[in-house]
Amino acid sequence: MEEARRVLVMVAIFMFVLIRCGGARQQVKLSSHVERVALLKLRSSLGLRAKDWPLKADPCLKWAGVQCQNGRVVGISVSGLRRTRLGRKNPRFALDFLANLTLLQDFNASGFSLPGTIPDWFGNSFNALQRLDLRSCSVIGPIPSSLGNLPKLNYLYLSGNSLAGAISPALGQLSELLVLDLSQNTLTGSVPSSFESLGTLTKLDLSSNFLSGSIPAGLGKLSHLQYLNLSDNSFASSIPSQLGGLSQLVELDLSKNSLSGSLPLELRGLRSLRRMNVEHNVLEGPLPDDLFMSLSSNVNATVAVFNLSNNQLYGSLNLLSLRKFSLVDLSDNYFQGKVPDASQTTATLDGNCLQIVPGQRSLEDCRQFYNVRGLSFEAPETSKTNKRLIYIMVGLFGGIGLIVLLVFVMVLILRMCDKGVANQRGTANVGSVTEGDCPSLPKDPVSMTGLGESFTYENILLFTDDFSEANLIKNGHSGDLFHGFLVGGVPVVIKRVDLRSFKKESYMIELEFFSKVSHNRLVPLLGHCLEHENEKLLVYKDMPNGDLANSLHRITNSKEGNLQSLDWITRLKIATGAAEGLAYLHECTPPIIHRDIQASSILLDDKFEVRIGSLSEVHVQEGDSRHNVLARFWRKPQISEQGPSGSSSSSSATCAHDVYCFGKVLLELVTGKLGISKSDDAATREWLEQILPYISSCDKELVTKIIDPSLIIDDDLLEEVWAMAIVARSCLNPKPSKRPPMKHILKALENPVKVVREESFTSVRMRTMSPSSWSFAFFGSWQHSSSDGATNAGNTGTSGSRQSGRVNSHGSGGHEHSSSNKRLSSEIFPEPIEMLDLERQDEH
Repeated sequence: MEEARRVLVMVAIFMFVLIRCGGARQQVKLSSHVERVALLKLRSSLGLRAKDWPLKADPCLKWAGVQCQNGRVVGISVSGLRRTRLGRKNPRFALDFLANLTLLQDFNASGFSLPGTIPDWFGNSFNALQRLDLRSCSVIGPIPSSLGNLPKLNYLYLSGNSLAGAISPALGQLSELLVLDLSQNTLTGSVPSSFESLGTLTKLDLSSNFLSGSIPAGLGKLSHLQYLNLSDNSFASSIPSQLGGLSQLVELDLSKNSLSGSLPLELRGLRSLRRMNVEHNVLEGPLPDDLFMSLSSNVNATVAVFNLSNNQLYGSLNLLSLRKFSLVDLSDNYFQGKVPDASQTTATLDGNCLQIVPGQRSLEDCRQFYNVRGLSFEAPETSKTNKRLIYIMVGLFGGIGLIVLLVFVMVLILRMCDKGVANQRGTANVGSVTEGDCPSLPKDPVSMTGLGESFTYENILLFTDDFSEANLIKNGHSGDLFHGFLVGGVPVVIKRVDLRSFKKESYMIELEFFSKVSHNRLVPLLGHCLEHENEKLLVYKDMPNGDLANSLHRITNSKEGNLQSLDWITRLKIATGAAEGLAYLHECTPPIIHRDIQASSILLDDKFEVRIGSLSEVHVQEGDSRHNVLARFWRKPQISEQGPSGSSSSSSATCAHDVYCFGKVLLELVTGKLGISKSDDAATREWLEQILPYISSCDKELVTKIIDPSLIIDDDLLEEVWAMAIVARSCLNPKPSKRPPMKHILKALENPVKVVREESFTSVRMRTMSPSSWSFAFFGSWQHSSSDGATNAGNTGTSGSRQSGRVNSHGSGGHEHSSSNKRLSSEIFPEPIEMLDLERQDEH
């Protein structure tokens, strides 16, 4: 009986809980018809899948990421959700229907693509919004000032987008804001002084932007601030002493700016500091012992990090004052003295003037640095034991070097003897062959791999309507070009090489080229016909937009003669695509020289993607030792051409020749003047002499006098035009050795804004940096992500990294910018630095 009673009690409790849960479940159903309609429209505009937001289910109960309270929607998270296939084809910032969710407190779309600008109404419709998360949503444009009208906003995350322009001072009105994250965008200007009114702020992250000016002293009034990150910008002046009043600050990152002066003593007020990073600035002065004794007495050694590397700090070093920090990086400064035992501290000290620690600066560098500042420098003493060890090592390695040198000389002599014997045998058996002779070739000299389909001559006649005049495109220097259509109606371009008018090698070189080389920036070869004795035919894919010479300014109305010019986004896209193709050719082994780069050799498909044509004069750069059939073809003298170096021999063609010609193409894109790239006569050189003085690394407005008047550009696009003009001028350097490689040009065109914006980054440090370091100052953000970058930056003493994987696309109405990206380049584009140096010398 007792057992039955217990069972009944348990059943009753179970039924009671079940009823309560069912009732609670019933209560959270969406009660607002207006909000239901808004959610359905939001579902449609975002293209969300029915799996996540089922159409017939209640949003409060079944829709992923939707939170309700008392039957009303208070939270939406689309982060991690996926769009339908149709939705993925047309993603956009379509959040208009959110305005009907008047009680919305939390909106999270982090990682969900919402390309477009944040509308102004966004900040005027959500009086209850407490959290707005749009991290990595592909948002562009400015930050609307209306966001300052969100009275209850606690968390604002806008990082990892392409937001541009200045930070709106209206954000300083968010009196309840706890976290503000605007990092990893392209924001410019200074930090608004109104930020000092954000009294409740605990985290401020403005890193990886293009902010400049000085750090506002008012930030020291943010008494609750725990995290401050202003790194990877262009802040100048000194570190404000008011930051020492941030008693609750745990992490301070001011690295990779242009901050100067010394570390203020007031920083000892940072009683809660756990991590401090001010590397890669131009700070100078000694390290005060009392400053770091105060800091280290308040930190936990298991987490404390202290980074002052890559500045100009000097004086005696006492690591005992930093003994509480678990990691200390003071490398690449000018500290001197002996290194004491710092017990548990892991210290990085190379690149200073210290004893014992390896990898230090030379004594002469240290002595000169201290003499300039009127300070005394005590050179480290070397013990007799160390000197004796040095003598032993010098003798040992000297002996090894001598042995290696003798072995090398003996091997060289033996090889020369073998070569002489081989030459004598060749003369006796074969007979001498003079330089430049082409060896006898079989009837079909090239491999058919990569050459497409083999057509009959009758097919070609059918495709071109017997080479009718109506299908003639032009008479080229390597053959006549005709329009044609394959059997299936596919448009093609057919080049007819009449061996009675053109040299045999013109088509053989091109066939050999396509059999060895393949890249999506080269015009596709669809087929060939070699069966006719006097005519050889090559079939290419048709390029609907022709070449750059015809597309830059195109007549849209033949009766009225109206001209339509390419917009700037498309021009930049074309320049980047052509640079990518040339960089590929130049990076081949051996390097391949195009030798005929001009506007007419840059072909454009239906989406204005570049395909490089006119490949009948390609040539292997001299100096390569591999004499294969392809090299022998390309090295045989072809058409004589007066190049920018003044030489008319094809054997002197180098990568610098292509770079020069490409520079003229860039000027055509900037100025809109046609015909510059196809000639190198006196008139062209005179035009260049008149135009180049208007391209200055120091004066953006000067370039507006030569810009194509048909271009419609704003200030942001003007910076890109200015950058391309600077690149063009670098390509046109009269000294071939001073012209940048194509891979550097490609990186510059992929990141044009950095070419000019990094200039202001260095204005404060030009007086203290050597010319060899200016390259990092202007283009340091391109040299951090690969081993090549480490090699190129070896003289700058830098190893920082900046997120430069962002390619900005400003404006509208153009074609989408496509190029092989990168995000983070390891190359430095050196030429604008040299030109800036020359311009400054001229000014003085």
